[in-house]
Amino acid sequence: MAREPVFDVLAGLVHTVDFVQGLRIDIRGQEHIPRTGGAVLAVNHTAYLDFMQVGVVGRRSGRNVRYMMKAELEHGVVGFLMKHCKAIGVDRSAGAQSYGRAVTALRDGELVVVYPEATISRSFELKEFKSGAARMAQESGTPIIPIVIWGAQRIWTKGFPKQLGRHHFPIHIRIGEPLPAADSVAEVTGTLRTRMGELLSAAQEGYPMPAGEPWVPARLGGSAPTLDQAAVLEAEEYARRRAKRP
Repeated sequence: MAREPVFDVLAGLVHTVDFVQGLRIDIRGQEHIPRTGGAVLAVNHTAYLDFMQVGVVGRRSGRNVRYMMKAELEHGVVGFLMKHCKAIGVDRSAGAQSYGRAVTALRDGELVVVYPEATISRSFELKEFKSGAARMAQESGTPIIPIVIWGAQRIWTKGFPKQLGRHHFPIHIRIGEPLPAADSVAEVTGTLRTRMGELLSAAQEGYPMPAGEPWVPARLGGSAPTLDQAAVLEAEEYARRRAKRP
């Protein structure tokens, strides 16, 4: 792994935060992360800080992952970090350019992180997937590595207060076999969602989930909103944001 001083410092910071919080990270399938060459890392999205666990997965295979982040963050301290960590700025008004940068990074042998759900799932179930991961993999000729993270929503997510103390939460990470993007985009996207659904079930297996907890899915006895209820909350949030725009 080539030295990247800024990324190295951030990786050390993440390790320190995990240690201070006492997180018990259990990773299975690490062997599926390629030591060399490009790949799309398709990850479920349930928490604000789950990107930290994706970085841990990459480092354990001697890789630095490349995040896709909002282009409006490309200034100040965050902009400095994005530049030196080779993050890919996503500008919704120039989506083709952002997409092209991601494909170029994949062709250059990078691991590019993609959240197929686009936004955090308030229900902690898999939402409908966007097709970006499949399209990037096809155009770059790289595989998709499905990854599911379970438990990170207990630390900080939408809907309830963050828990940043020393809590010893278990974090289960399950990594699936590489998925070639050989079929149509729709078929690959469907297969990816199915694979990640299986990984989600595997990650939840044996994980203690007390009834009524807000971070536990409704179908498992928790008080989290259902997929349909979460969709309503998301639509309301989007409407509020639009109303605030000048």
